[in-house]
Amino acid sequence: MAYWLLKTEPDNYSYFDLEREGSTVWDGVNNSLALKHLRMMVPGDLALIYHTGKERQIMGIAEIVSSPYADPALNDAKRVVVDIKAIKRVSQPLTLAQIKQDGNFIDFDLLRLPRLSVVPVSEVYWRRLQELSDRPS
Repeated sequence: MAYWLLKTEPDNYSYFDLEREGSTVWDGVNNSLALKHLRMMVPGDLALIYHTGKERQIMGIAEIVSSPYADPALNDAKRVVVDIKAIKRVSQPLTLAQIKQDGNFIDFDLLRLPRLSVVPVSEVYWRRLQELSDRPS
């Protein structure tokens, strides 16, 4: 199993929208590195859903439920999508500022490549992010 972080603008599509719908096609990715990461996903992988914009925080966990496939809305085989389903909200939304303050995420692509919309998360980072989001505020 691999772990990922998927960024979304909450005004366009939020974790709460995913919860309400249950599942969705994760589309709209066009950066070549982000697309490379999407192509590496397999059913059963888990992803943190991160709200960008003013919020800048991890809101919930989703599961990848399909292998990558060509975006049916586009006529471009390079633009892939995956299907995801909502698993649960994190206990406490975890802000970008909290992640930066922790000091354990020096090589984390969320911090190194802040514009990347699909970010791999190591198992060590995944566990630490879970610990931080489970802390009382």
